[in-house]
Amino acid sequence: MTNSAPKKEAVNPSAGNEPTAAPVQTPGLTIDQALAAAYGHWNAGQVNQAEILCQKVLATWPENGEALHLLGLMALNWGNLDLAIDYLRRACRTPRAPATYFSNLAEMCRRKGLLEEGETAARRAVALDPTMVGAWNNLGILLQEEGKFEESLSCLERVITYKPDYAEAHNNLGNTLKKLGQLDRARQYYMKALELIPNYPEGHSNLSNLLKELGDIEQAVTEAKKAIEINPRFAEAYINASAAESARNNHEEALRWLNAMLSFAPNNALGLSAKSGALHKLERFDEALEVARQAIMAMPESGDAYNALGQAQQALGFYDKALESFEKAASLVSTIPEQGLSNKALLLMEINKPDDARAAFAAAAKINPRSASVLFNASDLKTYRRDDHEIDHMENLLSSNQVQSFADKMALHFALGKAWLDVGNADRAFEYFNKGNGMKRSTITYDAEATTRWLEFIAQSFPPSLFERMKEAGFRSKRPIFIIGMPRSGTTLVEQILAAHPDVLGAGELSTLRQLLMPMKPPEGRLLNYPDSVHELSPNDIAYFGKTYIAETDKYARNNNRVVDKMPANFLYAGMIALCLPEARIIHCRRDPVDTCLSCYTKLFSAEQHFSYDLAELGHFYNAYAGLMQHWRKVFSSERFIEVDYESVVENLEIEAKRMVAFCNLPWDEACMKFHQSSRPIRTASVNQVRQPIYSRSVGRWKKYSQHLSPLLDALKITVPTGQV
Repeated sequence: MTNSAPKKEAVNPSAGNEPTAAPVQTPGLTIDQALAAAYGHWNAGQVNQAEILCQKVLATWPENGEALHLLGLMALNWGNLDLAIDYLRRACRTPRAPATYFSNLAEMCRRKGLLEEGETAARRAVALDPTMVGAWNNLGILLQEEGKFEESLSCLERVITYKPDYAEAHNNLGNTLKKLGQLDRARQYYMKALELIPNYPEGHSNLSNLLKELGDIEQAVTEAKKAIEINPRFAEAYINASAAESARNNHEEALRWLNAMLSFAPNNALGLSAKSGALHKLERFDEALEVARQAIMAMPESGDAYNALGQAQQALGFYDKALESFEKAASLVSTIPEQGLSNKALLLMEINKPDDARAAFAAAAKINPRSASVLFNASDLKTYRRDDHEIDHMENLLSSNQVQSFADKMALHFALGKAWLDVGNADRAFEYFNKGNGMKRSTITYDAEATTRWLEFIAQSFPPSLFERMKEAGFRSKRPIFIIGMPRSGTTLVEQILAAHPDVLGAGELSTLRQLLMPMKPPEGRLLNYPDSVHELSPNDIAYFGKTYIAETDKYARNNNRVVDKMPANFLYAGMIALCLPEARIIHCRRDPVDTCLSCYTKLFSAEQHFSYDLAELGHFYNAYAGLMQHWRKVFSSERFIEVDYESVVENLEIEAKRMVAFCNLPWDEACMKFHQSSRPIRTASVNQVRQPIYSRSVGRWKKYSQHLSPLLDALKITVPTGQV
């Protein structure tokens, strides 16, 4: 997402070196006449004639400021920013160079990402001419992009004082206020800019970006489309349209907008960075990595590009390189310098370096104490106490409206819910959890009844007769182990136990199976819907899906005999696992229904769990899931399918661990008892829990919160005995 800040400075033909009567290499023209003619051609759109005259001036006077300045504007017009900057630098070094030269150099440096040089040039411009509105405007924007928001605000307010009807300045002031978190004020300035110029594409685009932050996604998309209709080649509007679509998890549509923009602006670094992010969300990590590298080539000093590169490297397991990328992002001049540090901290959590992660979060919070994302992400690493000043700080951010972004407010509600639960104040905690979940629920489209019917239809689509008919089909491989179940049911714990075995690699939550089946793409024939068309698949199709899954996951295997795919939602596709990979092992993790659902409700998931943000809907989904698992229990053999209860693992780790290892046809290894000491990366919401030895305090946890769980308990048909705490 981006905020556009256009500058349209008028060129002053007479500003610069004193004209001279010396002749140029054109009969009858002096230098001042040649320059005047060049400006005339430039203003008439006759660029070639203007360039010829400027070059003839330079042949006589190599450091003529006016000719250099005009050639710089021409180079910018041709899209050669490097050449434009070179000409403007030379123009600014000439004697008596006017403020206009420095102001235009400042803007060109901003576009190139040379923010410090740009600021120096802009400050020189306003020093030479304190009344130059455009120079103050350019300085304000540069300061904004350097993260010097208060100084930026002062500059841009001065611009509006000088020129109240300057729409661009109102737009730019809105950008700075947005960066300061003053979204309501920012909206006022964007609306004023659009009042002054209704067909102002930058105003519509920036309003789109703001509305996305405020949670009005539909109108955000509408405003971005307005900007594109006005100016179909306005890159920032496409980026903001993409950001709005991504905010409602429509990542394919987000990618479509970015591809459309890059078709006419292939080297736009912000667009390339955003595309890398969209590909990352679609789990196309190799492509995300390549596009991030292209973004860095386009703008080597872009923090956005290095953050995108680090996230792609992290997803692919290049952890050392990812840390370097995040550190580089944090070191660059940026409007959000804390983002690189926060990304670094999240990676350090993943690779089991909690102390380093805390230090990185602390550094990020020092840069921006109002960063809700930093406070939210750091909350998982600590246990709050009653006197923790951070609780007061987060509540003050909400109550004083210092945080106005919808996403930031939502994140703080979840962080405060966790904090008050740690402290022991359940009433206060659930006030925040209920509000945060309600906010999240308002952003998604979810039909609980339709989902229940779909899960029932999955069961109907895999009758026992299908397994009997396809018993000779499938691809034989003993490598895959699938761990399935509800989120927060112990799947990460089971994976960590198995992955501690020297012959097992824990690959984390892979989307490979879902991508193969949604929709199903047999080697021949049309696309098929899952599960509607399962009965249409041939034995060859079944074998193809199994073979393709193994080929896609080969890169995780390395030298390991077994690879664990711990995508909990694969319970939806367990029937296909059994058909396509008949030698695969499936471990279903179970946990007390209310403990499972409570744990879901208290988490703001990074991946989408649409059923999780309303207690009644959560209970109904659990019932539908349990019904589907009952079907798998009936049709799967005990050779390929077992169930592991979280409570049993907690009560007797050794017995359950040995049972799981034996089920996977592996010899016992004592390392499985020390799973919490493993340094392997973990990428789930349970990362901090499974870094600890087994503990029992989460068993039956829901009972002390039962008074806050009535809709869930009603849906699950669970009655709490009178007097139970």
